[in-house]
Amino acid sequence: MAPLLALSLLVLWTSPAPALGGANDAEDCCLSVTQRPIPGNIVRAFRYLLIKDGCRVPAVVFTTMRGYQLCAPPDQPWVDRIIRRLRKTLAKSKRHSS
Repeated sequence: MAPLLALSLLVLWTSPAPALGGANDAEDCCLSVTQRPIPGNIVRAFRYLLIKDGCRVPAVVFTTMRGYQLCAPPDQPWVDRIIRRLRKTLAKSKRHSS
């Protein structure tokens, strides 16, 4: 299911970022985001790519267990649920490693 999901979603695209007072060679930005929920159990990490970062489309980029990077809208409840679960898992693993 993951390969089919990855094919149906737009992955990252490298595009030049506008110069905002710094020497930013290139920024990975999403050209679009999927409105279809991504199964949370295939996600291992996330990061934000926002307009303030030089991207035209604000997105949360989820990295799957297989290394795919999927772009999702940051304002969707299903995106928030995945992020909360990932943060909870990370906090739990930090407590156990201390």
